[in-house]
Amino acid sequence: MGNEIDIHAPGVEMCKSLCYFCHANCGVLAYVKDGEAIKIEGDPNYANQGGLCCRGNSALLHLNHPARINHALKRVGAKGEGKWEKIPYDQAIAEVAERLNQIKAESGAEAVATAGGTTRTDDWARRRFLNQFGSPNGFHNALLCWIPTFMAETCVAGWSPFETDLGSAKVVMLWGMNPGASSLGAMRGYTDLQKNGMKIICVDPRFSETASKADLWLPLRPGSDSALALALLRTIIWEGLYDFAFVRDWCQDFDALKEHVRDYTPEWAAPLTWLSPEQIRAAARMYATNTPGCIQWGCTWDQLGTASTTTSLTLALMRAVCGNLDVPGGDGMPGPALNYLTDEEMEANECLPEEQKAKQIGSDKFKLTSWPGYQLISDNARRTWGKALPTEWFCEAHGPSVFKAIITGDPYQVRALIVNATNPINSYGDSKMTLQALKQCEFLVTVDYWMTPTALLSDYVFPAAGALERPTIVTHYGATDSILGGKRAMQPLYDRHTDMTFWRKLGIACGQPEEMWPWKTEEEAYYHILEPLGLPISCYDEFVDNYRMYYPPLHQNKFIANGGFWTPSGKVECDSSILRELGYPGMPTYLGCSENEVDDPEVAEKYPIVLTTGGGFMPFHHSEHFQMPGIRYLYPDPYFTINPVLAEKLGIAEGDWCWIETRRGRIKMRANVSPELDPRVVFAPRGWWFPERDGSADLSNPFGCLESNVNVLTSVDVEDCDPMGGSWANRGLMCRVYKCTELDHDYKPADAQWSIPGNAAEPGVTVMPSDQKMARPHVPFEAPEVEEAPEGFYRVWQNGQLYQEGTHFRLDESGWLVNPRTKGYHDAYTGWRYDPASELLVDDATGKSYTMDREEVSFLGGVRCYPGAEAPFEVPEQLTWNAEGGYAQLADKPYVYDPASGWLVDPETGAFHDAYYGWLYDGATGHLVDESTGTHYDMEYNPIVNEEAAAARVAEEEEGA
Repeated sequence: MGNEIDIHAPGVEMCKSLCYFCHANCGVLAYVKDGEAIKIEGDPNYANQGGLCCRGNSALLHLNHPARINHALKRVGAKGEGKWEKIPYDQAIAEVAERLNQIKAESGAEAVATAGGTTRTDDWARRRFLNQFGSPNGFHNALLCWIPTFMAETCVAGWSPFETDLGSAKVVMLWGMNPGASSLGAMRGYTDLQKNGMKIICVDPRFSETASKADLWLPLRPGSDSALALALLRTIIWEGLYDFAFVRDWCQDFDALKEHVRDYTPEWAAPLTWLSPEQIRAAARMYATNTPGCIQWGCTWDQLGTASTTTSLTLALMRAVCGNLDVPGGDGMPGPALNYLTDEEMEANECLPEEQKAKQIGSDKFKLTSWPGYQLISDNARRTWGKALPTEWFCEAHGPSVFKAIITGDPYQVRALIVNATNPINSYGDSKMTLQALKQCEFLVTVDYWMTPTALLSDYVFPAAGALERPTIVTHYGATDSILGGKRAMQPLYDRHTDMTFWRKLGIACGQPEEMWPWKTEEEAYYHILEPLGLPISCYDEFVDNYRMYYPPLHQNKFIANGGFWTPSGKVECDSSILRELGYPGMPTYLGCSENEVDDPEVAEKYPIVLTTGGGFMPFHHSEHFQMPGIRYLYPDPYFTINPVLAEKLGIAEGDWCWIETRRGRIKMRANVSPELDPRVVFAPRGWWFPERDGSADLSNPFGCLESNVNVLTSVDVEDCDPMGGSWANRGLMCRVYKCTELDHDYKPADAQWSIPGNAAEPGVTVMPSDQKMARPHVPFEAPEVEEAPEGFYRVWQNGQLYQEGTHFRLDESGWLVNPRTKGYHDAYTGWRYDPASELLVDDATGKSYTMDREEVSFLGGVRCYPGAEAPFEVPEQLTWNAEGGYAQLADKPYVYDPASGWLVDPETGAFHDAYYGWLYDGATGHLVDESTGTHYDMEYNPIVNEEAAAARVAEEEEGA
């Protein structure tokens, strides 16, 4: 009891903050005294309903942890030796900027790349820095988490349908997600809805917490998601379970799709998925006959490697043909936020030259998620929504290819890498190759909380502000129209700084204009983002205190009001024109996962067990929280899961240390013997490392970052990556498992040897990355010829429509431009907006108005004037027409008559005056006031002697009425 904090004590203030330890961004109430957070608890008025997991509850321990990096560090010993000099933050920024500018001058801006992680809030500042610096080579782990899915689904229907309307849904398909363990608040919602009749279909190789509660569980072979999805789609179409009216009215090329999936039968998929045809048909029927329904996204199919985008494309079409897009109870398509500034509007993408975009590493191969695909998709979004999606996350260099470029100089030498909020050795594929790239990088800078293996190898390390030390805004990276916010509970301790501060300081130090970084704090930037909402607030903190979150009214069936979907054709494109233009099949075409027993029997003979990985696991998030004793106590060692039948066959008992080996290497983990998995499968958690070790003691395996890290086993070889989006292979790989022995228990230097490709027999570079073949070659594409566009316009080949260059406004048959955001009309020559209320053209840039003949219109006091003309309206007899000014007035009073209201308006003050005597209207009392005498009158011109008399008069009038 002695440690109990009295939150009601004098001087204690409550701050509405947000957790920063995963993407859920749960609501936190932080109690602060004398500028320091002393207690936290979950916010009962937020989505987490007052609950916090062990990660969120560790925020105070995280804040003051002795292993935190608190000052800028400059390497003074050999790389990885662990010898540092503490220097002032601004000095470190200046020295890094000088080196980056030198590299840019010698090798071009593209020689500088940045690796990002899960910053869990806005990430526009990094891209704003890169765009001004001139480098296209920013990347995250985004290719393993939602981004390829978003882009593929957007190609089908014009936006990703990722917002489930579960309250009205009759069925939900949970594919590769386990909310029973990962998001308990959500699981409660699922089960409550299930009690009310909603069906739950769970697609998961494991008999997970969620699978145990599902109406139907599909325990598919890991990595076979594309085969299952295609068989489900085929069943729905060929059994006539689809929404006939929706397909007829809103789907293009459906007949071609029907023929395309003819052979993808449940019988074809059964041996690939390890499911029976009856199970597949049962799932298809349950989903298609219980409409409306939802498919809840999980990142599983983003991690399949070769088969990733095929799966997301197929599921997008499943939603569509069942009529579950943008309808109540279906999957929502919010589109970009139209009423506040999106991340894209903060990124300064206009600063990056076209020639630099063309140098983005990986954009020649994996076009969907890099500049070629982004340009087509974002241009289409501007034409149809009126805004584009951000480049950060949605337009990435291919991370593994950047690491290879550091090692090989192919396609060119990347000399500098800035690592922000990620530990690439743990989180990217082929960890041995990634470690080699970080060792070999000429200039490496890291921003982090901890001394990670990546930080250890850096030239400079910058301290990052933590959850309680930063404000947080959640805009879902510009992919939706809602917004949530949390205040910083306290200013950063020591010399820690936020990410935006780092990029802003670095940008200005590199010579970027300070006016391009006008916000000195996140609060200033966030208020700028929110201003268009027009809320009665004067700063960001007021938004959090008074609103906390903003959700616009729910708009569904928008495609009906819009007259179509947000694709180039205006229909759901069953044969995507954007994918075909990029050189890919427009319809989902089967590709197996990167390794499987059907396509790779020789591999399966040596590695007969299926390995699945990539899933997150409590209590850690990526490579975080391993330093926290209380959290580490919950999960002290790396465990993989193995079925008892397979464990007995291999002589493995619970807790045994075992080797898991693929063609790329081996790691060791302890056995968790459980029947939740098929006997042909093992599951290994991602990203294990040992921060308690001396990182400098063994630079071939610093902090044990390779020893139990499953990403050693995954593949980033070009042939194993998805040919559209670039996702690499985490799931469905082939492995073998054997128990550690006394003679073979320790991790050896040979286990750390790297190679390109990852499965090469000899270490080092065996094949240059540009010489590696893709899983599927590009298909040459030529757009159909269209009529030439007039100057200043371009024509879209899919619909033949003309659009204005720059604005992307459509040229209507009437000769007017149509703004997709407002549906308003604009003059085709000047771009001025047509205002139907005044029947004038308005130049929003200057605020000036014009007639339909484009002659400027003058206003006085907000009243339109007609100088040099006769009055275009009937002038009351007591007024005179001022022909020179073009308005009616009362005697010599400086007021302007407003024919719309019948009042005189004072141009100086905007006040209203009576049109007969010019008396001022007093809104506070409802009186007319003769300003020359001060006498008050009622609206019938009766003098009011005093307030009592006025009240009596009003009472009499009301009684008479």
